[in-house]
Amino acid sequence: MTAQRITVGGDRPYDVLIGPGVQAQLGLVLDGTARAAVVHSRALAAAAGAAVETLQQAGIAAEAVVVPDGEAAKTAEVAAGAWEEFGRLGLTRSDAVVGIGGGAVTDLAGFLAATWTRGIRVVQVPTSLLAMVDAAVGGKTGINTAAGKNLVGAFHPPAAVLADSDALADLPEAEFRSGLAEVVKCGFIADGRILELLAADPTGRADTAELIARAVQVKADAVADDLYDTGRREFLNYGHTLGHAIERVEDFGWRHGEAVAVGLVFAAELACQAGRLSRADADRHRELVAALGLPTTYRGDWAQLQSVMRVDKKARGASLRFVVLDGLGAPAILTDPDQAWLDAAWAAVNGDRA
Repeated sequence: MTAQRITVGGDRPYDVLIGPGVQAQLGLVLDGTARAAVVHSRALAAAAGAAVETLQQAGIAAEAVVVPDGEAAKTAEVAAGAWEEFGRLGLTRSDAVVGIGGGAVTDLAGFLAATWTRGIRVVQVPTSLLAMVDAAVGGKTGINTAAGKNLVGAFHPPAAVLADSDALADLPEAEFRSGLAEVVKCGFIADGRILELLAADPTGRADTAELIARAVQVKADAVADDLYDTGRREFLNYGHTLGHAIERVEDFGWRHGEAVAVGLVFAAELACQAGRLSRADADRHRELVAALGLPTTYRGDWAQLQSVMRVDKKARGASLRFVVLDGLGAPAILTDPDQAWLDAAWAAVNGDRA
């Protein structure tokens, strides 16, 4: 299969390469670089080792920097340890960071690159479906704090993204399904063809390459217009306000895509309560998310979740803000919705309901 190339425009354009074996182009992407730090979790030591070898064969002095798995990597303590490693390696502004892993590692690697000497290049090599269609693309980087998810970070577009589809062969099924939440989100906000493909094959396996390319294109279009998340790019947060709150309340025990899946059903119900989305389209959210094998309900403390949502990075002052739909493919922002609408939307996803 030939690799697909999607260009993310804007002031600092870059390419996303999608296809089997594209990680082998790492040396070409960083040609002429003196040093590179390959940031990865322990579970991906083999992939990182292959990347280090590829870079060394290209004449680049590369070394691996190991970080914890999952969200445990996204802490100030881990970042501080990685900065010390960068200093030991002698990374300068003309050098680079390579992030190999899922969304947590690509978030961290991007943040490390954004902050080391006030910004060096980063090449993202996502290994999960979630990272390929979301975290590794767009230049949002960050770490978590006790106050919330991704509240510390920077906008730092990568030099390139190499989405090697070979990495998905060994991805656990639950992780693949988690990634589909971000894919179907792109279908709801912008690309109806994604919804058609997933309705025909809810596993996402029959059309994986096309689904990845379409989801990346949706994100690329938004990012090119709005790198700093003040307009169109905010629509990519569909389902994420409640989703991030669930992740934080569960201490990241829920996968990101699982939490976003519930958030999508909630947001659709909220829009329906507000008279902005038809009952049929709201029901379609629940039916399709369920068909993907993702959760549509969550049992939790509603008062606690609302408190957490108010410190979400998408909030403005004391206002609660949600991405909602005025119809499929027509996203908009709903600010300070009526409490009755919120309560009704919560009732629709509350696992305790009758």
